[in-house]
Amino acid sequence: MKKRIFSGIKPSGDLHLGNYLGAIKNWVKLQDEYDSIFCVVDMHAITVPQEPEMLRKRAIEIAKIYLACGIDPQKCSIFIQSHISEHAELAWILNTITKIPELEKMTQFKDKSAKNGRESASVGLFDYPVLMASDILLYNTQLVPVGEDQLQHIELARTLAKRFNKRFGDTFFAPEAYIQKEGMRIMALDNPNKKMSKSSQTENSYISLSDNADIVRRKVKKAVTDSGSEIVYSDEKLALKNLINIYSLLENKMPKEIEKTFTGKKYADFKTELAEVIIKFLQPFQKRMMDLSDNKVLKILEDGAKKTRPLAKKKLEEVKKKIGFVV
Repeated sequence: MKKRIFSGIKPSGDLHLGNYLGAIKNWVKLQDEYDSIFCVVDMHAITVPQEPEMLRKRAIEIAKIYLACGIDPQKCSIFIQSHISEHAELAWILNTITKIPELEKMTQFKDKSAKNGRESASVGLFDYPVLMASDILLYNTQLVPVGEDQLQHIELARTLAKRFNKRFGDTFFAPEAYIQKEGMRIMALDNPNKKMSKSSQTENSYISLSDNADIVRRKVKKAVTDSGSEIVYSDEKLALKNLINIYSLLENKMPKEIEKTFTGKKYADFKTELAEVIIKFLQPFQKRMMDLSDNKVLKILEDGAKKTRPLAKKKLEEVKKKIGFVV
């Protein structure tokens, strides 16, 4: 039997090229190799304030992005997290075996709560990693495609699985992170030391999947580069390395091939060509998105939930019996 993978993206903010190259592009390949479950994690999104109508709109938009990028509902399951209530129920049960210090040390909570002060952070934001563990453990997930910033959360899921199993008997798999090194850390265009992020305060730091050709050319032209002028792939030139990674992943070429192509050329030549490579990807992707109606996408999400719900129900019933609930 194929190993099972689970992953999801929050419907908050515009998705960007880093989301595609660091996650979704990889999922498209993995769906042929694994039993794949991909989710729109709207319950995670509300750990920070959201406008209700915008949240609904973005949830459908994320699903459209999955489909337009090549996620195939015939090969995998795609659904909205809140449509399967077992995610929340299992999270509550896992809360009872999670230690407060384990959540206090989570880097993402520290970073996000620091923005407006810890006092204003919600319990949901603090408890986010437990809900993520529930998402994963609910489906006997064996591999979780994630970036480096989520490794702490996967480790917590492993800890909770082992803790539950030790107390109540074998119930959960201890999942492992699946990381594609080239795409996992697409960095900001204006700062190669920061990950490209949809929550950035500066729009020039990322390429949105909805950006038109003119915007892409402007943003790439403004992207920071390193001293010198030679096009080389090196840790000594982090800004250039990031741009070469984007080119490499979109064109399926090795960085050394790109170096050779631009031998004797300047940064401006490389940036001009990189912008066109990005546009070549975005334009047909955006056309595929426009061709997807809301009704068609909602039907796919409904079917995905129907296909996935029995797995969640079976696992939660097993958990409830083991902890002593009357089932």
